[in-house]
Amino acid sequence: MGLLAKLKKRREKNSYALALDIGTAVVKALIFKVDSKEGKGYVGGVGRANQAFGDMQSGAVTDIAGVVTTCEKAIQEAEKEVGLRPTQVILGIAGELVKGSTTTVHYERLKPKTKIDLPELKNILHKVQWKAFDKVRKQLAWETGHAEIDVKLINAAIVDVRIDGYRVTNPLGFQGKDVSIGIFNAYAPLVHLGALQTIVAELDLDLLSIAAEPYAVARSLGLEDAPEFSAIFLDVGGGTTDIAVVRNGGVEGTKMFALGGRAFTKRISQELGVGLPEAEELKIKYSLGQLDIGKLNRIKEILAGDTRVWVSGLELALSEFTESDLLPSRILLCGGGSLLPEIKASIVNPRWSENLAFAKLPQVSFIHPEEIVNIVDQTGKLTQPQDVTPMALANLALDLAGEEGAMGGILRRVVRMMQT
Repeated sequence: MGLLAKLKKRREKNSYALALDIGTAVVKALIFKVDSKEGKGYVGGVGRANQAFGDMQSGAVTDIAGVVTTCEKAIQEAEKEVGLRPTQVILGIAGELVKGSTTTVHYERLKPKTKIDLPELKNILHKVQWKAFDKVRKQLAWETGHAEIDVKLINAAIVDVRIDGYRVTNPLGFQGKDVSIGIFNAYAPLVHLGALQTIVAELDLDLLSIAAEPYAVARSLGLEDAPEFSAIFLDVGGGTTDIAVVRNGGVEGTKMFALGGRAFTKRISQELGVGLPEAEELKIKYSLGQLDIGKLNRIKEILAGDTRVWVSGLELALSEFTESDLLPSRILLCGGGSLLPEIKASIVNPRWSENLAFAKLPQVSFIHPEEIVNIVDQTGKLTQPQDVTPMALANLALDLAGEEGAMGGILRRVVRMMQT
C-alpha cells in the first residue's frame, strides 16, 4: 500500500468512533462514522454479545477479564460490517452508586452595571462545581456507611443560565445583578471508573469519554433546549433501572436502583428449576408472546412478586425528585428489560403512582431507535428499545466532536482540574 493510500485509510479510520454499552446482560457495540459538517453519525456496524452470568453485578464489573472477552466479541461482530476498527470509544456507565444531579448557584454581583467577563464566569462555575462535589460525597458516604469514598466527576453540562430571571444561552457581555447557573454533574466511585478504564486499555482503545447512561438517554431526543419539555426516562437494563428526570428542557437528576431484567431471569430459574440460560430464553419468548398459554400464565404468576418489588423501587427513587415540584407526567421507556409486559402494565396502572406528586395520570410510551436525533442506522439492525442506549451514547459523542462554545470550554477546563 502506497503512502497516500495509507494516509487516506488513517483519515478514514479517524472519522469513525465506537459506542460501547457494557450492560449486565449484554454488551452492545456500535461503530459509526462522524460527519462533522452535518453533525450526524452514521452507524455502519452493530455487534452484540451476551455476558457470562458472573461477570457483572447490578451494572458494576465483577470480572474484568470476562467482560473484556465479551466486549471483544461484540466489537469484532460490528467490525466485520464496517471493515475497520475505530480507535476512539465512548463508554456508558451505570450502577447504584453513579449519581447525577443538577446544582444551581445564585450569584449576586457587586457591580451589576459591569459586563460579565471570562474571569468572573470561570469563578462562578468553580463555585457551582465544588458545591456539587461536596454534596455528592456526603450523599455517597451516607449511603455506603463509609466516612470517605473516592468519587470522580465523569461528565458535566450546563442546563440553565439566568440573569435577573431572564434565560440566556451565554452570559458573557451581559449586565445584571443576580446570575443563576444550573450544571448537571454525574459522579461515580473510583473503583467503577478504574475497572472501565482497564477494560478500555485491554481493548487497545482511546477513551473519548465515559458518560452516565441515563444522562445520555435523556439527551437523545434532542429536546434538551426546549423549555416546555419535561419527562421521566426509564432505561430498564439487565442489572439496573436507570432514571433521568427532565424538567423544562434540563436534566434535573438521575437515579439508579439495582433491579432489572436479570432479577426476573433468576426468579424463573429458581421457580422452574432450570438453568439461567434457559430461564433467559423463556423470559425473552414470554416478552415476545411466543409461549403456549400454560407456560405464559405460569411465568406471569412467577413474575408478579418481583414486579411489585420493581415498582416499589421506582416509587422510592422518584419520591426523591418531588421536593421542589410536581413530577412530569410523561414516562419514556427503553432498555431490554422494558420489553417485559409487566413493566409497562405496572406503571400504566394508576394505583402505583398514588403516593407520588404527579399533576395527572402518567402517560407511558417506548422510545424507538428512529427517534434518536443525529444518529442514522445504515444497518437496519437497530429496531428495539434495547438499542436506544448505545445510540444515545453515540449521539453524545457527536457533541464532543462538535464545536465548543465559550461556556463549554470553561466548564471543560474546570472539570479537568477537578478530575486531577
